[in-house]
Order: sequence, then C-alpha cells, then structure tokens
Amino acid sequence: MRWTITLLTLAMLSSLTQAEEASATTLAKPLEALRPFVGKTWKGHFRNSTPEKPLYDVAKWERALNGQAVRVLHSVGNGQYGGESIVMWNAKTARLEFHYFTTAGFQTHGSFTVEGKKLISHEEVTGNDNGITAVKAVTQLLPDGRMHVKSQYLKNGEWVDGHEITYEEAPTAEVIFK
Repeated sequence: MRWTITLLTLAMLSSLTQAEEASATTLAKPLEALRPFVGKTWKGHFRNSTPEKPLYDVAKWERALNGQAVRVLHSVGNGQYGGESIVMWNAKTARLEFHYFTTAGFQTHGSFTVEGKKLISHEEVTGNDNGITAVKAVTQLLPDGRMHVKSQYLKNGEWVDGHEITYEEAPTAEVIFK
C-alpha cells in the first residue's frame, strides 16, 4: 500500500511538472508570430563594424508576463547603449504593439505588422537628442536561421538609413547594462 501511494504521488508530481513546463512555453495566440525569435539570444555585428573597431549588438528575446508578452533586451558593445522592449497584443487596436525604453533616456512606442517571417515595425520616438522622431525597420528570419534587421530613421524631417545587422544565435552572449 505504501509503495502504491508513493508511486501515485510521483505520478501526480510528474503530471504537474509537465503541465508547468507546457504553460512555461505558451504564448498568447497573437504573439505566436514571434515564437521563432523567442527563447533565443542573438549576436550580430553592425554593417559598418570592422575588425579594428568591432561594433555588435546582443539581443535576448524571452517570454514574459505568463506568455501575455514578449520581452526583448539588447545592448551594444559592452553596455555602451541598450534597451528593453515589451511587446503585447492590443485588443483595442488589433495590433502587436511595443514600448521600448533606452539607456540613452529616450523611449518609443510602436507596432509590428507580420508578413510571413518578417516583422515590419514603425515606432514614434520621444526624447531623442539627435532629432530622430520615428523609426521603421524590417526584422526577418533568413533561410539559414540567422536574423536580419534593417532600419531607417526619420531625422530632422527626412528618412535616412539607420542600422543594419545580421545576427546569429549566440546562447552564451550576454546583454550588458552598466
């Protein structure tokens, strides 16, 4: 009898653990388009990076708020600059929207449009000292599994090329904030 209770208890604990593991990976249905990015840390060099002056970005995408949000942390270099985004579904606007907060003191609010494996974003910028008032970007997963991001900035009323980075998965890379 004692063994039966112990086995039954172990079976119940195993079921609870499996249920907890399943719930730890769920995302709200509107966030499912982000799943290929989530749970990964990415590292990429800026298009103008050189061996003499390397410039790279580390971005960590993770499930947040019990799957109701996706959190993206990133940092450039060894913490020279960084930011944090929270992406959530806005039922009122029927869009994936995000807020982005930076170590430079400015912030943005934007939305994603999903086209296959592409995330097309547009964001309004508040408080940027360089005259940037909006950003648009395309983030996409490439066929080889890398992630590519290309942006443009609305700076002093004119759209100019922004950053361009191709990332590879880098599980041991770290986002650094000073």
